[in-house]
Amino acid sequence: MATPNAPPTARKSLIGSPSNFWLHHTTYGFNLTHPFTPTTPVSTPTLTIQTTTTPIMIDPSKSALVIVDMQNFFLSPSLGRIPSGPGHIASDNLINHAIPAARKAGIRIIWLNWGLTGEDLRTMPPAVRRCFGFYAIPEDSAFPPDFDASAGSVGVDRFGVPRDGHGREAMYHGLGAPCGTVTLDSGEAIDAGDLLVRDAWNADIYPPLKALYDPASDAWIHKNRMSGLWGSNTPLQKYLEEEGLRTLLFAGVNTDQCVGGTLTDAFSNGYDCVLLSDGCGTSSGEGAQKAWEFNAERTFGFCVKCEGLAEGVGRM
Repeated sequence: MATPNAPPTARKSLIGSPSNFWLHHTTYGFNLTHPFTPTTPVSTPTLTIQTTTTPIMIDPSKSALVIVDMQNFFLSPSLGRIPSGPGHIASDNLINHAIPAARKAGIRIIWLNWGLTGEDLRTMPPAVRRCFGFYAIPEDSAFPPDFDASAGSVGVDRFGVPRDGHGREAMYHGLGAPCGTVTLDSGEAIDAGDLLVRDAWNADIYPPLKALYDPASDAWIHKNRMSGLWGSNTPLQKYLEEEGLRTLLFAGVNTDQCVGGTLTDAFSNGYDCVLLSDGCGTSSGEGAQKAWEFNAERTFGFCVKCEGLAEGVGRM
């Protein structure tokens, strides 16, 4: 018979498999440091983060901050993006809290961006192409043999509806289409390049964030789908395996699309997933954001604000 008012029994758990496991303690939360065995002492500095549901302890040397699609196409006011939008708020939180904290703790930073090649465009599935719009021609015209936009074509949205005409229709001929000339804040007019193609201005990192990009320590990885882990041999997958990275902190845009797609594929592939809730944003609305935060903390892993990460680093 239990003693009245006795303190609860502390318990510990071993979760996973011999090659990939977590430890849990009812007092200290989840240990995500991935030691060789459950009793192997961790020889590198650890970081404890208070998430929305539980403390987690991670090994910074096995962790990465994955910043998804913080590119000019999605954020630049020169392309009509609202400077006070969810992506810009996320950018500020990354600049002020998450990126400095990751650098201080020794967490790798990965800039995961759309960066298409000619081969990517030639083999892109229609469902992915549709997401960025496509082109339409008069019904009595012949389809061009190369699937590219032709004379007389107009840009349409994902439902086939012509764009509203703000001088940006060209880019909505779809992935790889020329975005035309844009004017920067400085007044300089530049060629924005082909839509989300490697080395184009529109595919470059948004300048306030690019100022923090360190080519000596960071990884800039191109993707060609919403998810950077959609296949078993993507550049991101190879990099994570080569570097021995197991715990991934996700940020970027859009939460419910490219960030979420990469996160759920990481979850299915056995990585530890942490969503930086205010380090990501979406144009889909607050409901979409809240749904992802709910699932991140209850199913796919854990959820924490950028400042919470910084506070944990400050306690190291």
